[in-house]
Amino acid sequence: MFLLSGIHKTLDQSALNRWRSIVGRIESQSSSLEKLDSSELRKRSLALRYDALSGKPLDDLVCSAFALVREAGRRTIGLRHYPVQLLGGVGMHFGSIAVMQTGEGKTLTATLPMYLAALTGRGAHLATANDYLAARDAELMSPIYEILGLSVGVVQSDSTRAERQKNYACDVTYSTAKEIGFDFLRDRLFLRRMEFGHSGLVAAMIEDGVDTDKLSSVQQELNFMLVDEADSILIDEARTPLIVSSVPDEVARAKVQLYRWSSDVCHQFQKTEHFTTDQKSKQVTLTAAGRRHVRKIPQPELLRETPMLEIYEQLEQAIFVQLNYFRDRQYVIRDGEVVIVDEFTGRLAEGRKWRSGLHQAIEAREQLEVSVETGEAARITIQDLFLRYKRLAGMTGTAANSASELRKIYNVRVIDVPTNKPPKRTQWPDLVFGSESQKWNAIADEIESIHRSGRPVLVGTRSIDKSEMLAKLLRRRNIPHDILNARNLAREAQIVADAGKVSRVTVATNMAGRGTDIKVSGPALDLGGLHVICTEVHESARIDRQLIGRCGRQGDPGTFRQFMSLEDEILELGLGAEKAKRLGQFKTQPTRVLGRFANLFRTAQAKIEHRHFKGRQLLLHHEKLRQEMQREMGQDPYLDTAGA
Repeated sequence: MFLLSGIHKTLDQSALNRWRSIVGRIESQSSSLEKLDSSELRKRSLALRYDALSGKPLDDLVCSAFALVREAGRRTIGLRHYPVQLLGGVGMHFGSIAVMQTGEGKTLTATLPMYLAALTGRGAHLATANDYLAARDAELMSPIYEILGLSVGVVQSDSTRAERQKNYACDVTYSTAKEIGFDFLRDRLFLRRMEFGHSGLVAAMIEDGVDTDKLSSVQQELNFMLVDEADSILIDEARTPLIVSSVPDEVARAKVQLYRWSSDVCHQFQKTEHFTTDQKSKQVTLTAAGRRHVRKIPQPELLRETPMLEIYEQLEQAIFVQLNYFRDRQYVIRDGEVVIVDEFTGRLAEGRKWRSGLHQAIEAREQLEVSVETGEAARITIQDLFLRYKRLAGMTGTAANSASELRKIYNVRVIDVPTNKPPKRTQWPDLVFGSESQKWNAIADEIESIHRSGRPVLVGTRSIDKSEMLAKLLRRRNIPHDILNARNLAREAQIVADAGKVSRVTVATNMAGRGTDIKVSGPALDLGGLHVICTEVHESARIDRQLIGRCGRQGDPGTFRQFMSLEDEILELGLGAEKAKRLGQFKTQPTRVLGRFANLFRTAQAKIEHRHFKGRQLLLHHEKLRQEMQREMGQDPYLDTAGA
């Protein structure tokens, strides 16, 4: 039997003893199940389903169900759940967030509670970070479910309503938190519209292949939700509301036309003759000749009612964009959307948009869908969505520090699941430098040294410009390397696949994303495994641990080191500008002396995390108040009366 010393201390002893006993009983059934053929295994599964449908508590079926899934995994995909994975599955069934280190097999572990929840016939949903992971995990694990007689569905962003209805009707459904949330809102809008007899909507559904004799919401009951990368989805994304826009009106369509027309014709305007620019603000102003030129250019029919002053202003905006905004500098294009690059940090500003039509002007210039605001028809937050499920659980590699918040908001506890093999990851001493330039040169020195030894190196940076700057340093030293940031995501799969090979150097912004598994080659393991370099302390300790967790997976050897400088942004963000400035007096001190400041970086990090936590609490409070007010008025708290 394995050690359970890694279990989070908030777990009471009686539950711990019960879970230990359950894992032992599951293992004791393995030998007898191995003797059954596939048809007999399926019959056992159908018998369990009958018990669940007859009302037998799922808690009484845990041992038999998990033993079946374990045997199904062994004979279908050649993977048999380790005892620690059984423990993680038991914890998730009883409503916990299981913290499992990178490479410990979360995807396989999820099949245990998902199968058991699906036996009730009420549906089991698994929310992942993106469409790719949802499709990948469903494809990898479907043989386990199918041999046991369960169906598996996948809902993607491009799924039609008919496809969504079919896949939600499956016993197990993989999707993303956003798609599940949007489908919840669309269902409420659909039922409201059906209530008021929208014949056009019915006709559209017939065209989409929906059986109108069985018109209903696409989702079934919100029964069991298992959240992958739970800390990211339940905490980091919790402040972002999911909003279904109302149908665009004539004004909105005219605005879209104005953005596109302005982008198309702005090239016809010449500086000095048609417009002037302010040297400081770079603001563009049309001259009298420029305004006359605007009036001469043919305009689309939709713009006939648009005030000429508004047309002038948007032309100035389009010219301003043409002169000052460049792709892969101020912004990148990802998944058909303009994503802002913070010019000070180089980070992608997820979910942020420029104001006053600037964002739309860039979308028009890039020939993307123009995101004109059209009002809200329905909205829900991630927090509220998952709180609507009867049972909630999750898994992640980094949530231990968020245990209190998860318990308060979602009423779930966090358990640290021990690794299958003793970890061999070694932390090298933190290094603190007086200036950024000193720090980056030291990082380049360490990369060069490790590279000469043949070990692979992974370097995590916080921003695009920092990764590019480090790349220049490495090129000067003739060190071959790969860069993974927002500019070359197309090569992500190949870069990650090669990152664990001998002598590889990979520079990545905030790592290659969650769900990434860097497999270290045998020869590289013999040399000491992957070495991870953390170039800055992040605003969340979980992001630091996510990067560190890329080395030393499944008992492999690996090392990591944290680099810091007194000029790092986190000190000002966490401690305030005045205190960060006072630290400047120590910049000339040697590294061995500056090392004592390492704890200040963690203090700054903790203060930032606390501010974010307070912000999420405030969001939840305001959202509850808004919903209560709408309920008192007899309205659906998730729908806008006008939009619905």
